[in-house]
This record gives sequence, structure tokens and C-alpha cells, in this order.
Amino acid sequence: MSTQSVVETVTALVKPILDDHHFYLTDIEFVKEGGGWYLRVYIDKPGGITLDECVLVSEALSEKLDSMDPDPIPQQYFLEVSSPGAERPLKREMDYEQAVGDYIHVSLFKKLDGKKIFEGTLKDLKPDQLTLTVKDKSRKFDQVIDRKLIASARLAIEF
Repeated sequence: MSTQSVVETVTALVKPILDDHHFYLTDIEFVKEGGGWYLRVYIDKPGGITLDECVLVSEALSEKLDSMDPDPIPQQYFLEVSSPGAERPLKREMDYEQAVGDYIHVSLFKKLDGKKIFEGTLKDLKPDQLTLTVKDKSRKFDQVIDRKLIASARLAIEF
């Protein structure tokens, strides 16, 4: 089974579990590392997810996967359910929407005003651009970034 079809199958299985508990899915990975396969499910909720909540989802998902015939993942694998972390990536539109008002790190495909990296507070989000409030030494200013230029974005910790 391809990694894409594993991700699709697991997404369909985990969504109802998450919906029942008012959690949401941030990402799923099915990857081979060091000779072993890992199925990683990243979940969250407003205010953050707890270890007990990760265990609850892990047990419910494991039960669903084990009861399927034929087995959707025939090879042996490790199931990990966790929080996406403090510096989680912003991939989907919902991730960006929830990050408005948060401090983020943005990497660009090409330079904008001589820079490829920007960090600041996500002030505004539009379909084609976002606005960061950036601090440069003692000066604060708004930096508008065309979303087509964004290679990656993630939450960041402000120092």
C-alpha cells in the first residue's frame, strides 16, 4: 500500500474519533526511518493537547486499525499520536487562520526586500497575501508577503 493511501485511510478512520472529542488533525505521516515504519498522527485543540488525550486517540485509532480486514497497513509499524509542537508547520488554510495574532517564521522561495526569512506576528491573512508585523531593531513595521512566494511557514517562539 502506498504511503499516500495509508495517510488517506488513517485520515478517514481518525477524523470521527477527533470530532467526538473536539480535537482536530494537523498532519499524518507514514515514513520509514532506520529500518522501521512509523505512522505519526499529529492532533491538537485550542489551548493545546494533553498526553492523556494523545493516548485516548492512539488507543481508539489502534483498535479501529486492528479490526480492519484486510489489514490496511500490512507491514509492521509504530503508531505515534502527538501534539504538533510549539513550532508546528502552517500547511493548510485552517493552520494560517488559527495563527492570526501569533508569532510565525516564514521562509520564501526568493528574496523580498533583500530577505528570504521573515519573523513576526501574523496580523492579517488574505487569499493571496499575508501581513506580518515585523520588528527590526527598535522599529516595528508591517511586511506584506505574497503567498505564492512562501516556501514554508511555522509557528515560532519570540525571543
